[in-house]
Amino acid sequence: MEEEEEINLVEERPIIIAMKGHPGTGKSTLAHAIARTLKCPLMDKDHFRDSTHTLEQTLLLSTPSKATKLLNDLSYEVMWNVVSTQLDLGLSIVIDSPLSRRAHLDRLLDMAKENDARLVIVECKPGDEEEWRRRIEARGEDDNGSGWHKPKTWQEMEKLLESYDRCWDYDVDKVPKLVLDTTAPVKIVHLVSKVLQFVKS
Repeated sequence: MEEEEEINLVEERPIIIAMKGHPGTGKSTLAHAIARTLKCPLMDKDHFRDSTHTLEQTLLLSTPSKATKLLNDLSYEVMWNVVSTQLDLGLSIVIDSPLSRRAHLDRLLDMAKENDARLVIVECKPGDEEEWRRRIEARGEDDNGSGWHKPKTWQEMEKLLESYDRCWDYDVDKVPKLVLDTTAPVKIVHLVSKVLQFVKS
């Protein structure tokens, strides 16, 4: 009964729960668990990016240096449009994306203002780098064709971090942010509980 009250409290006013963090940190697992608990839509940026595979193969033949960035930007743009529609319907939403650039946060702030929604950030930071590395490499071994654009080796992960040039480490101003160590040996239900308490407060 207590959990239902927490869920109803969240649904009284639309809330955007924006995940933040690098690939392999457990961000998607937590995002799915939060959305399932709150029974609200989940927008996973990777779902949009996954669908551009054929298009990327075509573009690589003509504009190899621009293809990846163009399609990544397109994936975000489509996701923002879908998010905006859900908020317009008065629905709360969980957004699963790295939120690696300040411009992405600014876009969410604009949508929150337009739809009188609250925005909170749940950042997944790996306290155990070895566990993080193990997850990345396990993803490479378990490759089933999806997530083809994600790093599947630690070397690829390091290259991605280098390309960010620390742009992900920006000030979120007054946006409430909860930082969780998603590599700690803690059950997912415990992390979800922390998020719900954070949202409620």
